[in-house]
Amino acid sequence: MLCKRTYKNQITLPKKIMEDFKDVEYFQAKAEAGKIILEPMKITPASAPPIEKVRRKIAALGLTEKDIEEAIAWARKK
Repeated sequence: MLCKRTYKNQITLPKKIMEDFKDVEYFQAKAEAGKIILEPMKITPASAPPIEKVRRKIAALGLTEKDIEEAIAWARKK
């Protein structure tokens, strides 16, 4: 697919390509053998607030809001 560089050295990537990278906000760019290579990157702040760490862990475990509500209800019964 054709992309054009603007006078500010910006390139717009075609929507069809970006559909595969919906959740990606940052890309690492490098030049290699006469080609431009973009690699999706996930930026994680070095000192994320504790609540963000908890949210990431919950997401990684695949827990839902209902799961958490049930766990809280169970813990409060004791």
